[in-house]
Amino acid sequence: MSHKAATVDKEKSEPTQHSTDQLNSNGYYLDTQYLDGDHRDLKTTADGHTVLIPQPIDDPNDPLNWSNRKKHLILFVITWLAFLPDYGSSMGAVTLIPQANQWHLSENTIQHNLVGNLFCLGMGGLFTVALSSYFGRLPVLLFWQLMALGTGIWCAAAKSFNSFLAARIVNGFFAIAAQAGGLMWINDIFFFHERPRKINIWSGGVILSPYLGPFTAAFVIWKLSWRWAYWIYSILNGVGLGLILLIDETHYDRGIPTEQQPIWKSKALRMLGIERHPRGSFLRSVSKPFVAICKIPVALIVVYYFLNFAWIIGVNATISTWLTTFYGFSPKGLGLFYFSGITGSILGEVFGHWIHDMIGRFYIKRHNGRIDPEARLIICYLAGVLMAVGLLILGFALQYHWHWAYLAVFDGMQVAGINLATTAVNAYLLDSYPEGSGEVCAWITVGRTLGGFMATYIEIPWVAGTGAAKVFGVQTGITAAAMLIPLFLQLFGKKLRQLQGPMRFLGARKSA
Repeated sequence: MSHKAATVDKEKSEPTQHSTDQLNSNGYYLDTQYLDGDHRDLKTTADGHTVLIPQPIDDPNDPLNWSNRKKHLILFVITWLAFLPDYGSSMGAVTLIPQANQWHLSENTIQHNLVGNLFCLGMGGLFTVALSSYFGRLPVLLFWQLMALGTGIWCAAAKSFNSFLAARIVNGFFAIAAQAGGLMWINDIFFFHERPRKINIWSGGVILSPYLGPFTAAFVIWKLSWRWAYWIYSILNGVGLGLILLIDETHYDRGIPTEQQPIWKSKALRMLGIERHPRGSFLRSVSKPFVAICKIPVALIVVYYFLNFAWIIGVNATISTWLTTFYGFSPKGLGLFYFSGITGSILGEVFGHWIHDMIGRFYIKRHNGRIDPEARLIICYLAGVLMAVGLLILGFALQYHWHWAYLAVFDGMQVAGINLATTAVNAYLLDSYPEGSGEVCAWITVGRTLGGFMATYIEIPWVAGTGAAKVFGVQTGITAAAMLIPLFLQLFGKKLRQLQGPMRFLGARKSA
């Protein structure tokens, strides 16, 4: 990647006090025309208009200096791996009936495998980032993926429900590495101004997966045994394991002078965590997630995501039951219906590719070259409307058995909304706490999976006992009320961050 030092006309610039590597009370300054003469030597993009944050070090081992090809290969690999957990988890909603028939158990009992898998996805994410902070990103990703592959095979080959349930629970714990730790990798290799689009790509894989999983599984069980759904999942995990061998460790300690940086000798040793940058104690690493959740903006975003993603998972986990019971869908028809969620995810991904940057550029122009993290949350209002309207119409459509096309359109609308919100909240917390990139990502994952854990338990009996219109009306109200959280953070988030300060970890080092 080519960089150059900024050259600024002092007469056209407004003197500012700011940091180019870490957020302070004045936010991030990106536009070079607003820099004063003291910052003329800052490195910028090739066109000279955008300041590079953080400033890359003159060291070829600095991941910020790696080629675009190498960076985007890493982005592709973590997106592929981030796609797999929910892909495998969501197949459980479609395989309920054939599994219940094989093991002579109720569908509600079989659904416990999905609930256990979802819960462990969240908990496994916290362990992932804690260990990645100590051993390195790459060795944890490699070992976790080995376990995900092994437990995926176990799911496909299980001879009893108890064995299958155990496999699903263990798989959830280990399959989550790239999803819970995705922001670590993005923060390591991309500059501040690049991150929203990269987060949008990575999170697009996360949102797409709960729909592509049932889509695939429905067609599999139409012609083959339900086991083949999990064999396909295992094959995809095997591909992911092979892809990991193509990438390298991205952790780089910017607190060490260039001349003292360790010299890389062996990629194999880096994969095993033997060759790595010096870090603090193991206690420091495992304490970092607890430090992160004590930040009020982090806790509020986790609650916001919990309140929204719960109904995404609730609808997705139970829609196969509704479609087969109320509408008489065959496995083939059920598979085709999941294309609505896939379409919504793709539309949210494509729209988000531009809208997040457009909002950022507009904010920068209105604030003299500065952008605050809270600007990332503006899109949450549009996302909230899409999700609320989607839920409301879904409720009436199910209650009064409207044509299934209503379900498809408004299910897709809900998915497009959560896609936009996912990029927004991840970008907001990464901008706010770059020193805790992995930790904030893991907590967002906890919010999502606990929401799904809760909704999967209550959705079917709640709808059966109360009626879809009332249930989805309540969920619409919760989704609308959740928009007060980004509003509160836009009004008071900056003051809260100033009051609490950055994340300070035990045995504090500059780099996480």
